[in-house]
Amino acid sequence: MKAGFGKCNITPRVGVELYGFGPYLNRRSIGVRDILEARSAALECNGHTVVIISLDLCALHVPEIIVKIRNLIRSRHPELNGCDIMINTSHTHSGPAAHTRNTGWGATDPAWLAILPARIAASVDQAIANLQPVKVSQAMVPCRHMGLNRVYDKDAPPLEEVLKDDWEPAKPELTDTECRVIRFDSADGRMIGFMANFGCHPVVCSASNHYIHGDWPGVAMHNLMREFPGSVGMFLQGAEGDVNSGCVHKGEQESLLALDVFAARFANAVRNGLNQAREIEVPFIHSISKVFHFRGKEVFTFEKLEEIRKEQEAVLLSNDADDSKPECRMAAVYLQGIEKMKTVLERGETGLDTELQIIRMGELQFMGAPFEIMQAIKNDIVAASKVKYPMVMSLTNGSRGYAPDNTSLKGTNRIVGSGREGNYESIKVPLIGGQLPFADIHNELVRYMAELECELDQLS
Repeated sequence: MKAGFGKCNITPRVGVELYGFGPYLNRRSIGVRDILEARSAALECNGHTVVIISLDLCALHVPEIIVKIRNLIRSRHPELNGCDIMINTSHTHSGPAAHTRNTGWGATDPAWLAILPARIAASVDQAIANLQPVKVSQAMVPCRHMGLNRVYDKDAPPLEEVLKDDWEPAKPELTDTECRVIRFDSADGRMIGFMANFGCHPVVCSASNHYIHGDWPGVAMHNLMREFPGSVGMFLQGAEGDVNSGCVHKGEQESLLALDVFAARFANAVRNGLNQAREIEVPFIHSISKVFHFRGKEVFTFEKLEEIRKEQEAVLLSNDADDSKPECRMAAVYLQGIEKMKTVLERGETGLDTELQIIRMGELQFMGAPFEIMQAIKNDIVAASKVKYPMVMSLTNGSRGYAPDNTSLKGTNRIVGSGREGNYESIKVPLIGGQLPFADIHNELVRYMAELECELDQLS
C-alpha cells in the first residue's frame, strides 16, 4: 500500500465574519490565533486511489461547493471517481462561514469562498505527488475528558470543574470515550501522516471570541505536527451532533485558557494512540457512494408557517424590540426561514435526497454522512457494521443539518422558544435552513449505511 499527505493554508483574511453561536452577532475576526488548513491523504492499493480531506472549517452547507471541489480535483486527477473523494469538516465555530443556508450565522465572504476549492485541490495535488509505500498501524485509545452530551446531560459546567485533570461528564456513556488513531510510516520508519476520529463539537471558544482558529482539534493537530516534523495530522469529525466540549459559552479569556487545555487533552490521547498503534495489513482499498432519500416530517404547513410568522412579527413590532436582544435577531431569522420553507412546500418536497459514502481500507472503514450525527445513531451504525474497525464521520461531503436520534425525534414539535426547548436540532434548525425536519433519520441512516456496506461487499 502507498500513502501520501498534503496540506494548504485556507485561512481567510482578518475581518471576515466567524460562524456559529447565534444569529446576527456581527462576530468579525480581529486576528489569527492559529491558521486553518486543508489537509489531505491520498491512499493507493492495487491501482485504486482514494482521497480523504480534512478541513478546519465549520461546514460546507451548499452541495454545489462539494461538486465544484470534486470536479476540480478530478480534472487534475482523472483516475479518481466521485466516490473516491471524501471531504470532512471539523466544525470549528472559530472559522469563517462557508455556507448560504443558515441565515444569520455569519456572513460568507465571497472572495475567500471563491478561492477555497483551488486551495483544497492543492492539498490533494501534494498528497498524490507524495505517494510512497507505507506501513499502516491503528489503535483505539481512551479519550474521556473532552465532551458532554448537551441534550441529555448538564451543559456548560463551571470552568473550575472542567479544567481539573480528572474531570469527566456525569454521563460519559452518552459521549465518545475513545478515539481511533491511524498512523502511516514510510519505508525508512518516519511517520508521514496520522488520523484521529473522534466526535465532539469544537466550541471551547464562544461567541465572545473573535480570533480565527480551528478550536481544540485544529490546535491539537498543529501541536502534534510540530512534535512530529514532516507529518500531516488529520482530524476526522465523528458523531458530534449532541456532544459539546466541556467548556462552552464562557468569556473570551476563559475560553482561550480552556482552548489550550482541551487541545492538550486531545493531543495526549492521539499521542497515546500513535505510541500504541499496531500494524495492520491493507490488502485492498474500495469506495462507494450512493444517494438515499430521507423522509421529511409533516410539521410545517402553510397554516403553521403563517402562525409562526405572526408570532415573530409581533416580537419585532413590540415597543421594546431591540436588535441587541437575541429574541429579536432570532425572529428575523425565523421570518426568512418561513419564506424558504414556503418554497419547499410549493415544490411538493417529501424529504431530502443526499449522499452517503464509505471508503474501506482493509479492516478500517470510513463511513461518512453530511449530517451532525448524534451519538445513539453512531452507536447503532457501529453495532450493525461487519467490519473490524468502523469509523462514523459527521459533516462529510457537505452539511444537511442535524441527524437527531429517536428520542429527539419523538419530542415536542414546538417551533419557537429559547435554548433547546422545542427540539432545537430536530425542529428549529430545519426551519432556519428552510429544510423539512426529518421523520425517521435515526433508523434510516443506520439502515442505509448497512445497505451501502453490503453493496460495497458485493463490489469487492
